[in-house]
Amino acid sequence: MGGKKKTDKEKPLDKMTTKDLKEVAKEISEITGIHGLNKQELLVAIKKSRGIEEKKRKKSDASIKELKQKINVLKNSRAKALESQDKETATVCRRRIARLKKKTRKAA
Repeated sequence: MGGKKKTDKEKPLDKMTTKDLKEVAKEISEITGIHGLNKQELLVAIKKSRGIEEKKRKKSDASIKELKQKINVLKNSRAKALESQDKETATVCRRRIARLKKKTRKAA
């Protein structure tokens, strides 16, 4: 009675969940290893197979990986500073980690 019926229109690829993207990718024979791909990789593969050009983004996924590597290095140096009871260095590292995390969120 009050239920909505699904229409044949699908939402934009960028708005779909990973589960929905995997279902779409299953219908495309060109894409293999669907279950091993994350959302961004699925989007790229589906757009490539459909011939959709991807818009250039300011931040790429490579830069996100670089930021995360920097965060891990800072976490290690912060742990060493805490072991040696160097609170000043630990605080500086903590602040840098927080800034880098904000950058990764903005880039995503």
